[in-house]
Amino acid sequence: MLGRRRKLRLASERLLLRLPVHGDFRGWANLRQESAEFLKPWEPTWSEAHLTRKSFTNRVYWAQRSAAQDTAVPLFLFHREHGGLIGAITLDNIRRGPAQSATLGYWVGARHARQGYMAEAIAAVVHHAFHEMDLSRIEAACLPENAASRGVLEKSGFKYEGVAQSYLQINGRWRNHVLYANLRGDRRGKTLAG
Repeated sequence: MLGRRRKLRLASERLLLRLPVHGDFRGWANLRQESAEFLKPWEPTWSEAHLTRKSFTNRVYWAQRSAAQDTAVPLFLFHREHGGLIGAITLDNIRRGPAQSATLGYWVGARHARQGYMAEAIAAVVHHAFHEMDLSRIEAACLPENAASRGVLEKSGFKYEGVAQSYLQINGRWRNHVLYANLRGDRRGKTLAG
């Protein structure tokens, strides 16, 4: 399993998705730094060590371990033409047995936003999750005011399911999140938030 996961590569029309490696540090740190103001309103508070090599090394080891243990699939998104890092997407909290489900999270660098990259990445990950990993349900959550994230989820076949109170600490505050899910063989029809 470890060897198969280490080689895990997904592709879309413009993207290559793969596990992070130590050599990705500079591109990751630069993209996160230049996108800090764009990302911080939607993410947990960054630690002082967030952009350090040590923190990134821990992230790479976590990604390798999680993929090997089938608890997460953390992937970086690279542009197929120029090879630059665009963002990341993670299928996390993988639950097997009767649940066969996971949670989706993602981010994209500010200069790559609103160009359809995340929709491509979500489509590739959802296809992999349903057809290769045999998952049945993928959940996602975002802040109610994050119209871009809500839009990409809805465009990607996720359906609104409700609100989770004080779901995550975002930018230092406990925040409510809207919940979405994509089901393999979904027959619910279109259900947008009111």
